[in-house]
Amino acid sequence: MRIVLMFCLCCSAVCASVTGHWPLEKDVNDSSGGALHPHNQGVVFDTPAPDGTQAARFNGIDAYLEIPSHLLSDLLQKEFTVAMYIYTEATLDDAVGDLLSQFDPETRTGFTLGVADYSGVCNSSPNHRNLFCGIDQGTEPVWEFCGRPGKAIFIFGFAVLEGKLYAATCEPGSGDAGHVYCYDGGTRWIDCGSPDASNAVMALTVHEGNLFAGAGWYDTTGSSLEASANEERSGKVYRYLGGTSWEFCGQLANEETGEAGTLGGLAVYQGALHATTLKKEGFGLYRYEGGTTWRYLGNPGRRVLNPSVFNGGLYMVSYDAPGGPFLFDGKEWSYRGASLDPPIHQDYSFAVYGGQLYLSTWPLAYVYRLEGDTWLAAGRTGEELETMGMMVYNGKLYTGTLPSSCVYRYDGKDIWTKVSDQLDTAEGRYRRTWSMALYDGKLFCGTLPSGNIYSMSTGTCTSWNRSLPSGWRHIAATRQGAALKLYVDGDCVASSENASASALQSSPDVSLLIGAGPGDYFNGWMRDLHLYDTCLSPEEIKELATEGKRQ
Repeated sequence: MRIVLMFCLCCSAVCASVTGHWPLEKDVNDSSGGALHPHNQGVVFDTPAPDGTQAARFNGIDAYLEIPSHLLSDLLQKEFTVAMYIYTEATLDDAVGDLLSQFDPETRTGFTLGVADYSGVCNSSPNHRNLFCGIDQGTEPVWEFCGRPGKAIFIFGFAVLEGKLYAATCEPGSGDAGHVYCYDGGTRWIDCGSPDASNAVMALTVHEGNLFAGAGWYDTTGSSLEASANEERSGKVYRYLGGTSWEFCGQLANEETGEAGTLGGLAVYQGALHATTLKKEGFGLYRYEGGTTWRYLGNPGRRVLNPSVFNGGLYMVSYDAPGGPFLFDGKEWSYRGASLDPPIHQDYSFAVYGGQLYLSTWPLAYVYRLEGDTWLAAGRTGEELETMGMMVYNGKLYTGTLPSSCVYRYDGKDIWTKVSDQLDTAEGRYRRTWSMALYDGKLFCGTLPSGNIYSMSTGTCTSWNRSLPSGWRHIAATRQGAALKLYVDGDCVASSENASASALQSSPDVSLLIGAGPGDYFNGWMRDLHLYDTCLSPEEIKELATEGKRQ
């Protein structure tokens, strides 16, 4: 079975005219006669897909194809279709990445099609292989209040699984405990139970089709709040069984650093679930071995938290001075924070933007970008003290902050533009915008100390709220007037309606990138790429999916 991936803008009558065809079996050449020959930036043809199919191999690190804008003319301003077969592996040590894009970050104009595979968004890994497509033309964000789950004072993290968005909370009152809630639209949240007696569910992630939650005790005085009346320690991990039921999956503990009372992050690396702790009790990195068994993988001499998968390694922040991330390659540890300047005390979150790793920090709210082995300052968010959760959404990088709980957009060089009002207006010294997730084509953000959740949208964006299966899959994306739709295996799985979307255009002055985009590079195989000057109908998409399954 092969995958066809399609992107269509402004659908109308179907025609069979092929503007470009790149077999991608032996070279990058256009075989349609249109002479749209891409520049090859590291894509290889000597590594077949695991099933033996000859295809172009994209390494997820720096390989992509580029079609210069002068060759495209105004083609992408009209209706069109892009079709391709792609292959992704089930076990990865990197994100899947972007598939196709023509986006100008300076004007925020263009489109992106890719797979959101986000980890290290503070404590949680909110998105696991969620297909998305977005179009923008410099529009400003629209914010919506999405409620407060239960008695939450802190939204520790999110996770998207099987069409649903889950949120983890801290609820520190006497007789209360941390919960997981499921979004029910508007401002409604459904209680999925409290897996543990401690005051917080501190991390969420998806692994092998299951939702996992890490529980622990959160010291509320660290955010200048009253001490928690609930003092129950935990450091335990649970698997969601549905309803309000949870299965115990073990306690983080080892002979070197003791038994954990907290969780400091969950992520999937090299096919295995990994966990860290927040406090020093039991600190280090653990790998889940099934049942209730966790294997201790050691520590680098400091606490490590918020694991993030990037280019073959597992990066983790540290809350111990002088701060700065550590890298675990599956066997050994290495410190990667020595080049941070100005120096930091703590770091919090990772995001991959333009194929490079970004890091949020305290105490001056700088964001840093990793170039080679050197961290370069990418500016700071006004007079804020901390940059917190970070995520790429519809072509741009966003971060939340403390103490004002605002959201800022990265506009290149050292420029950060505030794009929200204060999301948490509670009185007190600190307010955080800590957690983020992509869901239903929107960017969701969670706060402290009110435990509020907001969503943000720009342009038009749609996402499939399920994990894209590995192997060869058939994927399609269409734009029809104001509607943007995604298809998987011939079925429409997501759509977005935006009354102003029909006026949005791609950027005619930037290259079309294949296997790259505003987020990360594509990690997988690609072949039989087509570009049409018309938008194929849903019936034709279904036919292509059916034909692909027979091959």
